[in-house]
Amino acid sequence: DLYRDTWVRYLGYANEVGESFRPLVPVPVVWASYGVATAYVTADAIDKGRKAAAAHAQDPTRVGVAVVDTFVWQSLASVAIPGFTINRLCAASLALLGSLTRWPLPVRRWTTTALGLAAIPLIITPIDRTVDFLMDSSLRKLYGTPGEPPTS
Repeated sequence: DLYRDTWVRYLGYANEVGESFRPLVPVPVVWASYGVATAYVTADAIDKGRKAAAAHAQDPTRVGVAVVDTFVWQSLASVAIPGFTINRLCAASLALLGSLTRWPLPVRRWTTTALGLAAIPLIITPIDRTVDFLMDSSLRKLYGTPGEPPTS
């Protein structure tokens, strides 16, 4: 799968990188990183819809489920939750470094960025599992497909 098993998957983490660099770059750069991540999510949902359409041409419901499930899952697991997590981690670390150290502001900002970047690989699996649980406990009950989003 191009969107989950190749380097393209890393485009979904663009907003976490943007949030990590928030102390160092203008805010429009951070918002642009969300644009990249959202484009990744949208492309993956379209791809899953096309694959479902090819495999189940007579069942438009399955196509819709594939698109919606992929888009919601990716939006939560790749954009919203990790972006919020890294944003709050970086904000807290910058504030703590400001109150606990006498480091110059540029050093605190670079340290905050490094902490944000280092946290990204640590948060991925717990967030993915949490989103699986949330989706299985809610939206997926509506269309009866627990676990992974529908595939072709």
